Amino acid sequence: MGGPSSRPSWAPAGVDLDRPSAARVYDYYLGGFHNFPADREMAKKAIQMWPELPLMMQANRAFLRRAVRFAVGQGVTQFLDIGSGIPTVGNSHEVARLADPSSKVVYVDVDPVAVAHSRAILAGDASTAVVQADLRDPDRILADASVNRLLDLDQPIAILLVAVLHFVATEDNPLTVIARLRDAVVPGSLLVISHASQDGQPELADSHQRLYARTPTPMTMRSQSEISDLFTGFELVPPGVVPIQQWRPEGRPEDSSDAAGGAKRMVGFAGVGIKGWTR
Repeated sequence: MGGPSSRPSWAPAGVDLDRPSAARVYDYYLGGFHNFPADREMAKKAIQMWPELPLMMQANRAFLRRAVRFAVGQGVTQFLDIGSGIPTVGNSHEVARLADPSSKVVYVDVDPVAVAHSRAILAGDASTAVVQADLRDPDRILADASVNRLLDLDQPIAILLVAVLHFVATEDNPLTVIARLRDAVVPGSLLVISHASQDGQPELADSHQRLYARTPTPMTMRSQSEISDLFTGFELVPPGVVPIQQWRPEGRPEDSSDAAGGAKRMVGFAGVGIKGWTR
């Protein structure tokens, strides 16, 4: 495994095919095909420990779609999707454009496979861009030429941090990272977060974190209170920071809190905040 003959065309040279990647494991959970045996092996071990994981990832993806539609409903049609992963059906730009065809999206990810495949899919799409950068370096993201070409920072922007902040360790200070992004956008901008949590399942969460320690992106789960603190400087949109599947469900099967009977073991929270927003 990993030799030239086994490396697919969409996998950049230099990518270690034998070490699992959080982005590619997530792709597997969503039913995607841009993952390698090492990713699938890790995902299957995780599912053995936590059978609801694919359901949780689908609920997370459904939250992303609801949040994007909410943003467009607020008149926000510019999106900075950080930690976007590998494109699958129902990406941010697809959902946004269904609501407003003028929507623009910049995808940012640190994983070279996610970036390479995103660029291949979106080649020739003038309303999207793909940037390889690390969330922990927000200044690098904000200074990127593609970000500044496509997004008008003088107009409201939706910052999407969906299922990515649990890959930012405490010592990397996610509050400082978010503050830098917050200070770069104007009032009316949105912050969208979903985040894994140990609340309710501490032993299971600990074993899951140990499994992710094998990847280049180890996981740091946080409590509901800690996740709420990430919205400092933003006013939370009702219903606040709640279990992912309970944030403004739209009555679709994918949004149901009782889907597949796994809600009690689906551990994660989500919320949306608005900068400078008053009711």
